Amino acid sequence: MADKQISLPAKLINGGIAGLIGVTCVFPIDLAKTRLQNQQNGCRLYTSMSDCLIKTIRSEGYFGMYRGAAVNLTLVTPEKAIKLAANDFFRHHLSKDGKLTLLKEMLAGCGAGTCQVIVTTPMEMLKIQLQDAGRIAAQRKLMPETVAAGTVEAKSPTAMQITRQLLKEKGIAGLYKGLGATLLRDVPFSIIYFPLFANLNNLGKRGSDGPAPFYVSFISGCLAGSTAAVAVNPVDVIKTRLQSLTRGSTEDTYSGVTDCIRKILRNEGPTAFLKGAYCRALVIAPLFGIAQVVYFLGVGEFILSFLPKKHD
Repeated sequence: MADKQISLPAKLINGGIAGLIGVTCVFPIDLAKTRLQNQQNGCRLYTSMSDCLIKTIRSEGYFGMYRGAAVNLTLVTPEKAIKLAANDFFRHHLSKDGKLTLLKEMLAGCGAGTCQVIVTTPMEMLKIQLQDAGRIAAQRKLMPETVAAGTVEAKSPTAMQITRQLLKEKGIAGLYKGLGATLLRDVPFSIIYFPLFANLNNLGKRGSDGPAPFYVSFISGCLAGSTAAVAVNPVDVIKTRLQSLTRGSTEDTYSGVTDCIRKILRNEGPTAFLKGAYCRALVIAPLFGIAQVVYFLGVGEFILSFLPKKHD
């Protein structure tokens, strides 16, 4: 309904809870995606997602699959909260002048994607370093020819160590390396995801005003999320490469988005932009399916109902 008042605190709670549950479930697949995307020709340790996860468990143990999870779980709450709440906010205000057209739905998604990068960029920056550290360590052992002579093996960094180093060397801008690529990924993702989800979800509504069953919201979130994830995967590959600080001696470094595109096309071919695409789809589908179920069940509203209400 256009005139329905939205509760921003409830939406923030819903987005945060959904993000925590979703990330906990799919983080190992996200780790495999990062490592597969960072592999360059001549330095391929993993042949597939399953091969990556098996080798990670063998060399780093079960919890090796959760490298960087603490950063993600800490920052995914504000990130998901901002994304979902911002989309709701923009949809609510854009619908005040009449029917919410497809163009307005896309504008709302654009606004949500733009808002979320405030948190997404530093979160992804730190997460990628932690996730990829195991690949670099394994490469050092199994493919020593790709490591510069005389290089001393370093201990796996912590999120705080990386943060302090970046702030010391480059200031706050260090945490926002890859901001342009993150915008190029997250804005188109939201433009595709939110309108697609809303229209798929509407197909399963009970009557014109009734809400869709939770399983319809889950399936709609999965389908819309996986579609948007695959569509923007090429930009996600570029973002991952730009935000990776540690590389083997034979791996390319990049000065920006256009330089990254040019080198990937020249050295690895266009199929390199699809690296990790199925992993990303497997990550995003349940992540947004779970998010939409939590969101539409109104968990945040339920929690807030126990708080004492102010009386005028």
